[in-house]
Amino acid sequence: MTDKPSAGTDGRPAMQVDRILFGAAYYDEYMPEDRIETDMRMMEAAGITTIRIAESTWSTLEPQPGEFDFTHVDRALEAAGRHGIQVIVGTPTYAVPAWLVHMHPDVLARTPQGQQTYGARQIMDIVNPAYRWYGERVIRTLVAHVADHPSVIGYQVDNETKYYDCVSPDMQALFVKHLRKVFHDDLDALNREFGLDYWSNRVDSWQDFPDVTATINGSLAAEFDKFRRSLVSEYLSWQADIVREYARPGQFVTHNFDFEWRGYSYGVQPAVDHFQAAKALDIAGVDIYHPTEDDLTGKEIAFGGDMTRSIKGGANYLVLETEAQGQNGWLPYPGQLRLQAYSHLASGADGVMYWHWHSIHNSFETYWKGLLSHDLEPNPTYEEAGVFGREIADPQVGESLRHLRKRNRVAIMVSNEALTALNWFSLDTGFPGGTEYTYNDVVRRVYDALFELNVECDFVNCDASADELSRYAMIVTPALYSTPGYTLERLREYARQGGFLLSTVRSFVADEYLKVWHDRAPHMLADVFGMTYNQFTRAKEVGLTLADGLGATDSAKEGAFAPGCCQALIELLKPDADTEVLAGYDHPVWSSYAAITRHRFGQGQAEWVGSLLAPQAMKAVLAQAVKRAGLWGPTQDLAGRIAVRQGVNGRGESVTYLLNYSPRPAALAAPSAGRLLLGPDKGTQVAAGEDLKVNPWDLAVIVGTTG
Repeated sequence: MTDKPSAGTDGRPAMQVDRILFGAAYYDEYMPEDRIETDMRMMEAAGITTIRIAESTWSTLEPQPGEFDFTHVDRALEAAGRHGIQVIVGTPTYAVPAWLVHMHPDVLARTPQGQQTYGARQIMDIVNPAYRWYGERVIRTLVAHVADHPSVIGYQVDNETKYYDCVSPDMQALFVKHLRKVFHDDLDALNREFGLDYWSNRVDSWQDFPDVTATINGSLAAEFDKFRRSLVSEYLSWQADIVREYARPGQFVTHNFDFEWRGYSYGVQPAVDHFQAAKALDIAGVDIYHPTEDDLTGKEIAFGGDMTRSIKGGANYLVLETEAQGQNGWLPYPGQLRLQAYSHLASGADGVMYWHWHSIHNSFETYWKGLLSHDLEPNPTYEEAGVFGREIADPQVGESLRHLRKRNRVAIMVSNEALTALNWFSLDTGFPGGTEYTYNDVVRRVYDALFELNVECDFVNCDASADELSRYAMIVTPALYSTPGYTLERLREYARQGGFLLSTVRSFVADEYLKVWHDRAPHMLADVFGMTYNQFTRAKEVGLTLADGLGATDSAKEGAFAPGCCQALIELLKPDADTEVLAGYDHPVWSSYAAITRHRFGQGQAEWVGSLLAPQAMKAVLAQAVKRAGLWGPTQDLAGRIAVRQGVNGRGESVTYLLNYSPRPAALAAPSAGRLLLGPDKGTQVAAGEDLKVNPWDLAVIVGTTG
């Protein structure tokens, strides 16, 4: 099923599928009637190549301890085989059966709100010994049963795994063992590093180590969160290792990562370190849900895809879940479902799968609708899925879009530890429970601005090596509050060697244990940025006064920098004599301080943005930074008219996606030359600069010569 492995990040080499996967989750168990043959015929007609099964049905697979029933699994496998449809089998461990909870109530997580009670999914303690024992048994039994079936191409371990805010005795006992190892049994070192003398939190005997559930110490709490994230990585590796004992050569192991949820996929996941967890996988998988209808922008699709591609070193990934009809208000307009599917491919996905095939008739997600509605009849969403499925089944299309690889020059550095820190020390208040501005708001403010400028980017973890950083012409660190010393050294060297480093408000404040540095801010980098600060305050109707470089922009003329464009917090920057001040604060008291500075350091440049800027202001500032970094080109000139996503396919040809997330036609000059693979005049040759038109909620794809 899979091509030869490609280069990945540390951990297992990345595998590739041998064609673009298109499909949906399928649950024979949930169907109100026996219609599996009808479903498979409808899938085949729509070009569906792959289904996902079994992931959430432990109680059906094992109705009583040690009694297994594979009726629905076998029905799905046999029916899929008859229709040439491939199958990804999910381990069913993210929703525990009632009998297991009855026998071992402690398999349910204890959280700060108390002991969980049976009913919902994802409420278990992932380190509980009974949960692990029974989980291993069902995994082994299921995978041994299905591994030799020719339709099975891979396995999904668990589902959107997290640590579920578990604070159980087992979890905390393991945490204390972790601390003893990290600090070499030296309690004095732990007390000193975490500042535990404050409010009599000092611990002078390991036997007295307190319950951390209600700790007021941000360092201790952040280390607990970091430890729990490591357990998620260990848990997924544990499952993957079990599966590989039975898997045939060529079958892959994946997992469907998700993101911070704000009614849709939004930002960096607080409870999982995707970079670490992905090391156990052959192919990274992801669930991406997003607004549609008038709110479809492409940003969530691109953010989720760019993150998932990055966690395996740029390797292709699978979208294991995205919406078809979705929740109320997400019914796609004509053209949008097809546009969304190609948008995933434009970020480097090698597969697009819906949750789910049909709309279920009972329980919690009755109105999270699938490709089919409750009547199980064809509808416009199903029909449009078929348009996409049949298009990519054409080798001329599918082979041209498969294995898209990126050569991005910009990277955003992210950190789970910084996210945790700014939950404790929020941007605006400095205490837990700030207003609407969080770490992910800063990350998305930066990412969204770059997306709107057609500047594609990768993500790098805060522990990225110097070699990895050197691949990029520009690195952005949004609110990188918590930073190990080695990261600061690498960023310093990156700028000295010629890179463009752009950092924002609340970067480089504290070490990896959230101890605030006690030298000039930003720690170790004050000479790199050519400025310092030691005071900051909440932003209240603060605008920017611009230097000539920013003042001439269209955004300035449109009032993007008016009072209110500085949000959450302003840092009162004091520039060195050789530092260029790009903007100051438009405020009667704070006007003597710089707000945005740029400084040459070695062969490179370092820019600091001292506030969370409103979207239009952030876009204008980043546009100027991209130009100063020498990265502005024809695709950026198209910003505001069309979204451009580019890469190189598996045959070495350049691929340019022109994506129109708009109800209006887009007229533009082609940013590259080649054959129109998709679009109003598909099949024709276009020259760079030639006039093109892309219809509303539609796309064009240009495939160029081998690069």
